[in-house]
Amino acid sequence: MNVVDFKSNDEIAWCPGCGDFGILNALKKALALLDKKPKDVLLVSGIGQAAKLPHYIKSNCFNGLHGRALPPAVGAKLANRNLTVIVTTGDGDCYGEGGNHFMHNVRRNADITVIVHDNQVYGLTKGQASPTSDPGFENKVQVGGVILEPLHPLEMAIALGCGFVARGFSAESEHLTNLIVEGVRHKGFSLIDVLQPCVTFNKKNTYEWYAKRVYKLGEGSPYDPADKMSAYQKAAEWGDRIPIGIMYRNEKASYGEKSGVDTLPPLVDGDIGDIDIHDVFKEYF
Repeated sequence: MNVVDFKSNDEIAWCPGCGDFGILNALKKALALLDKKPKDVLLVSGIGQAAKLPHYIKSNCFNGLHGRALPPAVGAKLANRNLTVIVTTGDGDCYGEGGNHFMHNVRRNADITVIVHDNQVYGLTKGQASPTSDPGFENKVQVGGVILEPLHPLEMAIALGCGFVARGFSAESEHLTNLIVEGVRHKGFSLIDVLQPCVTFNKKNTYEWYAKRVYKLGEGSPYDPADKMSAYQKAAEWGDRIPIGIMYRNEKASYGEKSGVDTLPPLVDGDIGDIDIHDVFKEYF
């Protein structure tokens, strides 16, 4: 498959220069490299600027409620394990409203890939602080600056034993493409947190700010993503130096393997006979 096979005709509604464009391009390149067909890919999202991405790629799409992208994504994967299920979500959508789903689906380890557009701000609702905003970040709500400790999603995921934990930078397109390829290939829950500059509402964490700080794991000195303690230390590194790459990886059994679901015929292939779906709905309404 080629990148053009995933081209959508929908008009893109992001601000010019938005970091989301880099993630969109990297995801399309990754799907082409994986030789996926649009019909075999499901993109799931909640609400937010990041959640618009599924409309800009030709594939199957499901838009859910704010913070509720993970449940339908996991349900779709369990019903049809032949689907490549990818969640595109933001730091507010996934770590804020969806924090409970995030934590427990890391534990569940369903075979899905979660790409978090982490711009440290609520962009869709015009600039409020998000769970990952740095202390001191001034915005329309926290006019004196954020006073809370930010959530540390990569540290949390590693502590919970997530099978694949990575961080990318939207301006490093080729590097991010490779992270997505590896995340999709991983059997189990894959988290890819992407540093994504918001050119409109976050004037601190700019492209230039990140470019001066990010460095790739494994360049210059060896790095073993199987070492959990080293991974935790790298995930906690933030400020003058910010690592990007695969931080932690293990090959524990996925939910489908542990539960035995993967040994059963996919639910989507089941014969429902002459059941009238309208009659089924009447039982609940």
